[in-house]
Amino acid sequence: MPDITRAEEHSTTPASRQTVQTLPEKVAEKTDNLNDQFWLYLPKRYHEAEDVKLPLIIYLHGSSRRGRDVEQVKANGIPPLLDGMEDFDFIVASPQALANYRWQECWQPDDLILLLDHLLANYRIDPARVYLTGLSMGGYGTWACLSKHADRFAAAIPICGGGDPAWAPAMKGLPIWAFHGEDDYVVPIARSEEMVEAVKEAGGKVKFTRYPDTGHDSFTQTYANPEIFRWLLQQSREK
Repeated sequence: MPDITRAEEHSTTPASRQTVQTLPEKVAEKTDNLNDQFWLYLPKRYHEAEDVKLPLIIYLHGSSRRGRDVEQVKANGIPPLLDGMEDFDFIVASPQALANYRWQECWQPDDLILLLDHLLANYRIDPARVYLTGLSMGGYGTWACLSKHADRFAAAIPICGGGDPAWAPAMKGLPIWAFHGEDDYVVPIARSEEMVEAVKEAGGKVKFTRYPDTGHDSFTQTYANPEIFRWLLQQSREK
């Protein structure tokens, strides 16, 4: 279970474990809409146990954080939470999308797999416990990536996003937990509803949490809930 003890109650400086990394040029030049810089969080255990492979979360930001200023990625979602935690059970990679497409399509699935392959090759990550999550544009990116590469992930949490229901059969074998606010007027809850129903009809494993009296910001309370991280840790795919 993640330890979400507030960092200010201890003498450690967890922010130092979240650093900006740069993709190698040979990897970056293959991406289509990805900043070559990204945030990487390595928990204490990564440094303390050199023979242990840890689970990975790839976090996808929303549309207002696009560009080449990687500091923008820490404005909301998982990255700012990490700076306030004493420790966390996951390695977390937080990339940044560029703005070369309309916002619903800025997260290109193949870009994320290039990033994932780079991380797997250079860090001690358990390939059976790789998780994907994102909010708003990142929720769209999560659904889109699953449509092409569901076999690379153990579970996913799309928040206030949407996608094409025709993608559902491609992700029916993957545990998914979607979240959305009922009063969301930026991305209507119908976008999540139609994806969840399509995955169910395809025989998939999907849960859906609706927040009453909640607008577009359904992500703050979701990422602040330790239960979602406990749920992720229960999911593992066959190697």
